[in-house]
Amino acid sequence: MKGFVGKLLVVNLSSKEISEEVIDDSIAENFLGGAGYACRYLYDKIDKDTDPLSPDNILMFMTGLFCGSNVPTSGRFVACAKSPLTGIWGESNCGGFFGPELRKTGYDGIVIKGASESPIYLEINDNGAEIKDASSLWGKGIFETTKILKEKSGSQLTRVACIGQAGENLVKFAIIGSEEKAAGRTGMGAVMGSKKLKAITVRGAKRKYETAEPDEFKAAVKAATDNLMSSFTTQMMGSLGTSGVVDMYNASGELPIKYWTLGTWEGAFNISGSTAFEKIFSGSFPCFSCPIGCAKRAVIKEGEYKTDNEIEAAEYETVAGFGSMILNDNLEAIQKANYLCNDYGIDTISGSSTIAFIYYLFNNGKINSDDINGLEPKWGEITPALELIKMIALKEGIGDVMAEGSDKVGHKFNIPQDEIATVYGMEIPYHDLRRMFGMAVSYALATPRGPCHTSCDPYLILLGVALDDFGINPNVDWYQDDAAMAEFCARIQDYRAIYSALIVCSFANQPPTMILDILTKAAGLNLTMEDFKILGERIYMVKRLFNLKMGITPADDRLPKIVLNPVNEGGSAGKTPNFEQLKEAYYKYRTFDSKTGYPKQDKLEKLGLDNL
Repeated sequence: MKGFVGKLLVVNLSSKEISEEVIDDSIAENFLGGAGYACRYLYDKIDKDTDPLSPDNILMFMTGLFCGSNVPTSGRFVACAKSPLTGIWGESNCGGFFGPELRKTGYDGIVIKGASESPIYLEINDNGAEIKDASSLWGKGIFETTKILKEKSGSQLTRVACIGQAGENLVKFAIIGSEEKAAGRTGMGAVMGSKKLKAITVRGAKRKYETAEPDEFKAAVKAATDNLMSSFTTQMMGSLGTSGVVDMYNASGELPIKYWTLGTWEGAFNISGSTAFEKIFSGSFPCFSCPIGCAKRAVIKEGEYKTDNEIEAAEYETVAGFGSMILNDNLEAIQKANYLCNDYGIDTISGSSTIAFIYYLFNNGKINSDDINGLEPKWGEITPALELIKMIALKEGIGDVMAEGSDKVGHKFNIPQDEIATVYGMEIPYHDLRRMFGMAVSYALATPRGPCHTSCDPYLILLGVALDDFGINPNVDWYQDDAAMAEFCARIQDYRAIYSALIVCSFANQPPTMILDILTKAAGLNLTMEDFKILGERIYMVKRLFNLKMGITPADDRLPKIVLNPVNEGGSAGKTPNFEQLKEAYYKYRTFDSKTGYPKQDKLEKLGLDNL
């Protein structure tokens, strides 16, 4: 297939063997690249008994079919393994420039097996790959590690993916950082840490992106780019960043507040993208081949959180997590929290949610100061949160328990599961399902990596993108909890599964006809729209099958009451989905057996997955 370089780099850290493996054409044709290829590849190699933090777990970095081209937002990579946080499919993709640079070295991906006895890093260039000592880097944060490795390489164009202290200490929601971008969710940084793999550096020669139909591909990409740039969402994110939605979400009820217990908050404007634009934004730093530029830089010129130079501005999820979730309206302090998480290597969603859970427990009298090393995390006060970030990363005091996630905190203090905002052991992202009932599907119903706002994003789809060619009904209401909503979300999952395989950003919200046109011109595949739909469903379903193999059951497809209890004010006041009704409708559409969670055999045969 065109669009692939054609090789994987295989590194066994136990034996120090480095080899190459040819891309499997049958996997490529049926699952594309990215997370689709990775899941089918790893399905046969990982099982229920595989300890995610043992040498037996396999960590895979994959690029997408468009990576290295000028397809909008295609310069991404994905890290996949069995998740140490959830015990199921672990998947986290990342922007920046690492993915395209890896392709330049001649590899579509990297397969990391085994574990080193001492800290190492992997250097990849046009001459191949070499394992190098990283003892001097162990204990350092992501920013310092990146700086040192760039200097060692002799080029600032060397791209680095690495872990901080959180990954080294096996914090179960540790990230892989890549130059102010992050593979954030499911704990892939902890998997790197368990293998004593501090970093990977890549630097390649200029490599032409080859397509099956170059002229037609160029025209299809231009049409998609023009369409993307005409979008209101693109223009809003380009100017205000992802936190530009804070004011709208506060008005509509989508912003989670006070650990999911309030529906509106007067402090939201102080931390919004529009306020950040006026007070701290200093510019954008787009990922490779991205015309949107949602990532912002910030400078804090005075006060307690003054910065010496530009830092990455906090994205929406981080603003909600360290802002509305704990009633903190100090915008500058949120940037500090973001900086610490990115340097230590902590997922800002799981990290902030676990911290907000501590605030909830403390302020409701369920724990006291003595339980949390003398801290007093009162609503609205950010200083305890900043202390807890460090304690989590270094596993100090209560941070040792918090590093295991919210569920372990709840179990320590005998808190009922229904008061803990997790599903499959992972913290729920910050789009309140009482405003958009489809998010109940996104968070609870077989979403491949656990509760996720990108593998099924009805809140974004319903802003007006036409996806009806893929069978996605544009007329679904935000507050439906019936069969129409279940099918609507399932089809979005299928479409986003294709995105995860091509690895394009979900903010590049393109009509399916455009993505299909680019794919056929790039790869030389002869696909109809019906083929395209089946492709998406197949990629989604292999991840579901992976999770079933890891031991999930229908009982795990659940939501805690804390995110279902209606709030009394705001745009979603009094509203909550009938989750059991949604689950029944979703299972029926997917042909999932209510007792086992498995799809029917004829469904697997249709998707070519009956051999699994």
